[in-house]
Amino acid sequence: MSVELRWPRGLTALAVSLALALPLAGEAGALPRQDPARCKGQAEIKPLQPLQLFTERGVVSLTVEFADSDLERQYGLMCRKALAPNRGMLFDFGQNQELAFWMRNTLIPLDIIYIGANGRVVSIVRNATPLSETPMPSGGPARAVLELAGGRAAQLGLLPGDRVGHRIFPRG
Repeated sequence: MSVELRWPRGLTALAVSLALALPLAGEAGALPRQDPARCKGQAEIKPLQPLQLFTERGVVSLTVEFADSDLERQYGLMCRKALAPNRGMLFDFGQNQELAFWMRNTLIPLDIIYIGANGRVVSIVRNATPLSETPMPSGGPARAVLELAGGRAAQLGLLPGDRVGHRIFPRG
């Protein structure tokens, strides 16, 4: 999940995916830590949407939840106990910017795939550690983030530079 923090001009814009985040001392911030045994996240975001990954190994079709509101991005996949191999969540931030996600209240390992506005994979954080609060930056401007079950990106052969097909990205 993710919360978008905007910094003054000249500093890096930062969107912190808080596998369940909300207000931090007032305006934008993090949802409080939850006891993993009683963690409460958001219901599945519907309708589910098709997404394709174009890798050297071929095309893989997935079904994703689409998080495009602040609240949906803040909660993301927090508190989920499982994620099927053909499922994921796509977070849309609307424009290219430096992003960073963390795993607060996220109970399962995830692969975090940063995607540029052109639909190309910018970088991949593989098997992000559940419940970690260490920010994992995009390493370059990204418009969107795709979260998959931990290890799934390697299974699919997904690499930086590969293309992601979804209605928010240009075709080709």
